[in-house]
Amino acid sequence: MNNCLNRRLSIAPMMDWTDRHCRYFHRLITKQTLLYTEMVTSGAIINGDREKLLGYNHDEHPIALQLGGSDPKALAECAKIGEDYGYDEINLNVGCPSDRVQSGKIGACLMAEPELVRDGILAMKQACKIPVTVKHRIGIDDQDSYAELVDFVRIVAESGCDSFVVHARKAILSGLSPKQNREIPPLIYDRVYQLKKDSPKLEIIINGGIKTIKETQDHLNNVDGVMIGREAYHNPYMLASVDKEFFGSNKKLSNRVEIAELMLPYIEKHISKGGKLQHISRHMLGLFHAQPNGKQWRRYLSESATKQNAGIEVILEALSLVK
Repeated sequence: MNNCLNRRLSIAPMMDWTDRHCRYFHRLITKQTLLYTEMVTSGAIINGDREKLLGYNHDEHPIALQLGGSDPKALAECAKIGEDYGYDEINLNVGCPSDRVQSGKIGACLMAEPELVRDGILAMKQACKIPVTVKHRIGIDDQDSYAELVDFVRIVAESGCDSFVVHARKAILSGLSPKQNREIPPLIYDRVYQLKKDSPKLEIIINGGIKTIKETQDHLNNVDGVMIGREAYHNPYMLASVDKEFFGSNKKLSNRVEIAELMLPYIEKHISKGGKLQHISRHMLGLFHAQPNGKQWRRYLSESATKQNAGIEVILEALSLVK
């Protein structure tokens, strides 16, 4: 099993959300949780602006790069590039259900081709020394039996991959949007638990609809790790206690105001390089979720961060509403 990374808790890769600014913000709240990039396609890495696509702040470690693609040669090249950039893990996306990625043979549609996934993972593992993992669904369309899930994992594991992140919903590849695919197919956590029981030598991490620390603790009685998605984005301060709860840290927790203040030098540096406040502030909207005057914080940031020449004074003014 890949023991060089602690995957007991991680934050899911989320398109348009878990960019470098979001990850830096999350890292101020939790030092131990494994962070993931947004999915980056192999074609984009090979042909595009790598620094823009793959650059990150050193403080984001531990951090995993999620790749989208299916060509073993291209995936191998990108895995090596990711390793050279200093990522701690490479993860293959076999869970995204969008039409756009299906057309490029990326994401959940690959569950129908486990041998191709196996070959891609094997090529990646041969190209780099860091762990290579896979994130997938419990099934797709009418290929959604437990036996078919077991077969998929068994075949992919022939590559030497021993860590699987399982979104506990199937994906419906035609007729549902990606948003609907996160909500309509039912969550079947027991199927992921059974997979762990039947595959004791594999590291099985559960994902999908997990919203509280209590739920996380309950899942950890049945699987090796938990990946939290949208709740970590909309209510990021839920992560404040996880280093103590799941990693045994005794470090003093920063409160919400302190977290916001710790972002100020990072924001100033970004703006000094020509960046916009809203690139960063949009990830901070949920910091005061369910807190007194939290809606005022959110509203003020939303309205003011988009204005021309907006700077850290917007954050300071928003903080004055919640202090």
